[in-house]
Formats: sequence, structure tokens, C-alpha cells
Amino acid sequence: MLAAQFSRSLARIARSPLGFLKVQNTKRPSQKLSHPHSTMAGPKAFGTKEQEDKEEAGAKELDAMNCNRMITVQLDVCNCAEVDRAIEMIQENLKDPKKGLWGLVNNAGISTFGEVEFTPIETYKEVAEVNLWGTVRMTKASLPLLRRARGRIVNISSMLGRMASAARSTYCISKFGVEAFSDCLRYEMYPLGVRVSVVEPGNFIAATQLYSPERIRTIADKMWNSLPEAVRRDYGRQYFDEKIQLMETYCNSGSTDTTPVIEAVTHALTSKIPYTRYHPMDYYWWLRMQITTHTPGAFSDMIYAH
Repeated sequence: MLAAQFSRSLARIARSPLGFLKVQNTKRPSQKLSHPHSTMAGPKAFGTKEQEDKEEAGAKELDAMNCNRMITVQLDVCNCAEVDRAIEMIQENLKDPKKGLWGLVNNAGISTFGEVEFTPIETYKEVAEVNLWGTVRMTKASLPLLRRARGRIVNISSMLGRMASAARSTYCISKFGVEAFSDCLRYEMYPLGVRVSVVEPGNFIAATQLYSPERIRTIADKMWNSLPEAVRRDYGRQYFDEKIQLMETYCNSGSTDTTPVIEAVTHALTSKIPYTRYHPMDYYWWLRMQITTHTPGAFSDMIYAH
């Protein structure tokens, strides 16, 4: 759903003189996202969608967009062959492939939850394959086109790519990896004229509709039933259910308005001087991230962990 919301905004921008190319609650207090010096004007946009059986509503919404500059591409970022085909299709549809591709937005992502001892190693691999390796795979495939255009790369990370959270280790690992990859890539691309930005959204789970109460319970029951008997006995069902209730509360407390995220992506793609990092999140999460990343671990642990 979030991908479709991004694409709706992309379609609106593609119709206007201010546009960009894409493969696919309170702002940070000090960030002003205006666009006085846009670098683009009316380009073609490429929106990616998953396989029909995985995200049928989002795929149909992309297909139904009435924008002659928007081209949708079926793409599984875990599949090298599909990534290569997508890049070939983009090259074929560029007005002048020699001038390259202006922007890449790595937005594909999945999420789950569960404490370390409750989470199978396969789940860690599955989340990292999409969130981290999918980002790496798409970026590497797109770099020749992006270098020609001296364009932009925008990687969607998370506030959980900067600070850890109990029961979110699978997600945090993948997003910390995206942050490190983006930093290394930024250093490498700067001399070549390509700018790399990271968008670190706060709690927008409610907007993405990833976790309904029913889905949370389904995941929890599957997780509990797959645990070794010794682990279930040591922790007990009451402890397990309390942690699931905390997750339900977190999912229901997020913002449903993704406008700050979309504005951040737009600024990163179109501003003459894009920021290195964008923090579209409410003030509580922004302050918590600053404390976690800028104070000694013992201090932040005392506030948020103990």
C-alpha cells in the first residue's frame, strides 16, 4: 500500500513541470523541505510492483493510474533475472539512454517481529533478502544508468536503522545494513556526481497496513507453535502474550499520513542540494533517536531499556 501511495505522488509530479524518475508525523524540526531549485522537468517515471498474487491491490492501483509518463514494471527484488529484465526495459523506454536514469528509490521492504529466541533463522534471512540485499541488488544494476545522469539514489531505511528495539531484531539488522550500505555508496558516488540520500521514517505501520490485529495474532500463533518445548516452558505463554500485546499497541499508535515520507523522497530526488538523511517522524521518535545515537549507551538504556 505504501508503494502505491508513493506512486500516486510520482504520477502527479510526472504530470507537472517538476518531476523525477523512479523505479519502484511532524517533520524533523530543523528540516525545511522546499524545492526552490529543482533539477528536473517533466521526465518519465517507472513504478515497480510485486507479483500479482503477492500485492494484488497495489499492482492494480499502479496499472490503473492515468499518467502517460508512468510505466509499471513487475519486479521481485530478490530475483536477479527480474532485476536485469527491469533494467533492460527501462533502458528501452528512456528517451536517450546515453543520458541515463535520473533517480532510483529503493522502497521494497517487508517487516516482522519477535524476540531473538522466538525467531527462526529463516525469518532473518527472508527479511534481509528483501530489505538489504534487494536494495543492494537494485542499486548495483542501476548504477551505470545513474552515473551517466549524475542522478540520485534514495534508500528507504527506518528509524530502526539507527536505533535498536526489542522484538524487532530481524528488521533492525536489515535496516542497519541499508544505512551502512548507503553511507559507503555515498562516499563512492560523490566524486562521480551521484547523490545518495537515506529516508528514515518513524512509525508509519498503520499507514502501510502491514499488521492488522488478525495478522499479528496469526504470526504470533505460528511463532509460538514452532518454538521448542523447552523455550515455551522457560518463558511461559503469559510472557509471550504480553510481548505480542506490546507489538499490537505499537502498530496501532503509528501515523496514517505518509505525506512527510513522500515529501522527503521528493526533496531528495528534485532538490538541487538534497540532504544526506531525512527524518519524517513525530517528535517523540526524533528525540529518542537523538538520545540513542548521541549519548552513551548506558544512559539511553536507562531511559528506554531498563
